[in-house]
Amino acid sequence: MAKTSRRRPMSDINVVPYIDVMLVLLVIFMVTAPLMTQGIKVVLPQADSEAIAIEDPKQMLVISINGQGQYFMDMGGNDEAVVELALVAERVSKITLANPGLKVLVEGDATIAYGRVIDLMDRLQKVGVQDVGLITQPPSR
Repeated sequence: MAKTSRRRPMSDINVVPYIDVMLVLLVIFMVTAPLMTQGIKVVLPQADSEAIAIEDPKQMLVISINGQGQYFMDMGGNDEAVVELALVAERVSKITLANPGLKVLVEGDATIAYGRVIDLMDRLQKVGVQDVGLITQPPSR
């Protein structure tokens, strides 16, 4: 007579495949994270100021001036094309007419001449933008 052996159910979970998947995902995130940095390279001036409360980032228009004095416009996307100063005012005028609740923020590099920021703000005021915010960085302590 043959012995009938009962197999007991195995109560251990084999976690090796899960560890392999986790390590593959970790490598993918480590490789792609530096590629996901967006925006224009701007060294912001330091100032002690309060943060602006913005509920919807799509209701915000950021105009950046980099260290070379080039102008960039970003409205919640990743628009990195250089825009001439005359076109900035024209585009902002059209955008604010279409979106009346839009907040306009200026992000100027700390190394550029102060006159460039004032010239931009003057042109924005001439096209009807009354409330312009300035983006700064908190001081390092």
